[in-house]
Amino acid sequence: MEKILGVYVSSDHNLNQLIKLCRSAKKKGVKVKLFFTHLGTRLCTDSRLIELEGLADIALCKVGLEDNKIDISEAKIDKKGFSSQSWHAEMIYACDRYITF
Repeated sequence: MEKILGVYVSSDHNLNQLIKLCRSAKKKGVKVKLFFTHLGTRLCTDSRLIELEGLADIALCKVGLEDNKIDISEAKIDKKGFSSQSWHAEMIYACDRYITF
């Protein structure tokens, strides 16, 4: 049975640690689901975010994007990753462990 780590990202700090965590989880065979909200949505325009490709399922809160006045065209993730808090709720239900950044 696959293990899943859920990560709630509400801060625009610690992207390097988040990338390291996802790399380590991949090496251990743990699937990672990331949900960016509030200030964490600011990270979607950071060029380093592409390092998470293939390491995690990523979703960003649409409301957080709007509140932070982020231009969606500048996002470094697939547009289908723009989601609602319902994705976050499903992530909590599906994961074995859950942490917050």
